[in-house]
Amino acid sequence: MLNHSVPIFLTSLLLLSCPAAAETSRPNILFAFADDWGRYASAYAAIEKGGPSDIVNTPNFDRIAKEGVLFTNAFVNAPSCTPCRSSLLSGQYFWRTGRGAILQGAIWDENIPSYPLILQKAGYHIGHTYKVWSPGSPANAPYGARATSYGKKGSKFNGFSQFVDRQDDAEVGKNTLLNEVRGNFTDFLADREGDQPFCYWWGPTNCHRKWIQGSGKKLWGLNPDDLKGKLPACLPDVPIVREDFADYLGEAMAFDAGLGVLLDELKKTGEIDNTIIVVSGDHGAPGFPNGKCNLYDFGTHVPLSVRWPKQVPGDRVVHDFVCLPDLAATFVDAGGEVVPQVMTGKSLLPVLMSDKSGVVDPMRDSVITGRERHVARARTDWMPYPQRAIRTKNFLYIRNFKPDRWPMGTGPGYGAPAAEMPTFEALRENTFAAFGDLDGSPTKAWIALNCENDPEQRKYFDFAFARRPEEELYDLKVDSHQVYNVAAEDRYAKVKSDLSTRLMQVLEETGDPRVTGDGSTFDKPPFATEWQRPAPRKKK
Repeated sequence: MLNHSVPIFLTSLLLLSCPAAAETSRPNILFAFADDWGRYASAYAAIEKGGPSDIVNTPNFDRIAKEGVLFTNAFVNAPSCTPCRSSLLSGQYFWRTGRGAILQGAIWDENIPSYPLILQKAGYHIGHTYKVWSPGSPANAPYGARATSYGKKGSKFNGFSQFVDRQDDAEVGKNTLLNEVRGNFTDFLADREGDQPFCYWWGPTNCHRKWIQGSGKKLWGLNPDDLKGKLPACLPDVPIVREDFADYLGEAMAFDAGLGVLLDELKKTGEIDNTIIVVSGDHGAPGFPNGKCNLYDFGTHVPLSVRWPKQVPGDRVVHDFVCLPDLAATFVDAGGEVVPQVMTGKSLLPVLMSDKSGVVDPMRDSVITGRERHVARARTDWMPYPQRAIRTKNFLYIRNFKPDRWPMGTGPGYGAPAAEMPTFEALRENTFAAFGDLDGSPTKAWIALNCENDPEQRKYFDFAFARRPEEELYDLKVDSHQVYNVAAEDRYAKVKSDLSTRLMQVLEETGDPRVTGDGSTFDKPPFATEWQRPAPRKKK
């Protein structure tokens, strides 16, 4: 993100200076972006013991990290698919992307620059496989009508465990899907003209639910019991939740295996060392409290590694804060093009080209995150749940603009008409059975049915579904999992005030509709209300 202690216009001038990569041959760009993959990789376990990453094995992500840069403080701007991707593609905060700021009903504003089309205009061959922008890639999407989707070899990888589980031989099934990845990528490479540089987006959705229960152990040898004592504190440490999380990590390993195929094919071209390889995910874990759709680290903290041997010294761990819109500015900058003034993201090239580890740019000391609407029908009033937050090294401050609304949507006893809680199967399979902003899952079902009336487990029900106060503050030095809100404690009053001021200043400077005017833009059509309610069927 931008350093907001520096005036916006000065930062824009810096971005408009001579591109850092202008005097070198233009690099290829390979962006591997996993849907719903939070910050779990064995490269992180090597430097931070004691969490879920301890049991996962991601050798290809680890290779990128070892031969390049591993970032420890990378965050999405919004923990929801479309707004996250809108911000990333545009290099701007999601609230500046019009209807790109919401999941359902999103439309791309063609007046907003996107980095793939900037690079295409500059002569890059662009294309993608699987998911880029949630509504797909119609003519008005960020990749534009001229960008080809390379998927003729199939899209079964998106349902990795579902496909492999049906096969008589799991290894044969895995290889079938990896060959699909290979074929789609080689089709893309074959369409290049001469030595044309390329910009390729690989976006599988297998880490998004639904995956097969028990697949983590069956397909990847992940023992759920190895997660005892390692789960985020917002989750009950019980067998069904451990199994659910192990299955999720198995999908991360599947993504990593696909990444290995891309690296293998890229090596065959002889261009791997002049290719910027960036690997990340679009938000945290789905179907778990405090994950996807939440501004806690479990929802916004993502993996990020970058490799480019021709320009980027490797074997470095960097703690600078990165917000994913920074990637758009980075790609444009690396391609030798001028970063548009409208981008609020800041190119990472100065950090990447440094030979330093730890903190490289002290001005990168925070990120801003936010959320409006995820699914339209999560709440009975059809309204969004507006939040903004600032995350620094030691604190997370969250502003909940409408604390009277339900964070994960309404459900029995929580805002909706009195009704019995749906069955376990309904809560597992149907996201909209209750609390529709939390994906259906075994974890959601177990918490909803077992924790509400159990005094010892009630906190997990509240983590998942309860209303939240207008302000939240978490002291990360003593509460890394962000489960103890200290916003009301007098000893934190100055910290809370300072962070609130910093946050609101950024929102005002960048024209966030939630704080400009009367602040109600996102509560009106086309962003909210019942405009998407299905029309009643006509009687025959």
